[in-house]
Amino acid sequence: MDIRCRKTKCIYNDRYTCKARGIQVNKKVLCSTFEEGNEPEVDSTKHLFEKPPEYAPQRDSKTLKILCDAHCLFNKDGVCVSNGITVNSITEKPFCVSYLEK
Repeated sequence: MDIRCRKTKCIYNDRYTCKARGIQVNKKVLCSTFEEGNEPEVDSTKHLFEKPPEYAPQRDSKTLKILCDAHCLFNKDGVCVSNGITVNSITEKPFCVSYLEK
């Protein structure tokens, strides 16, 4: 499963890859696992055409459980069954942009 997170201020974020043991997406489609760290938010679009961002290796979905309370097409009995998710940093809150309403 490809899990990409653009919320670089989170303590679980390693070069745009989530390193948390599990992820919880709430009913508002926000990542409840997010914990703000001391690192400044990285603007990955600032130099997008000059140098691509460095990504950490993709995680195996067997080692990570994504629990979900959102009314989403990928939510099967409270577990995300998408082949990948992206959490964005558009706002102050980490929003799951892979969300597709049922």
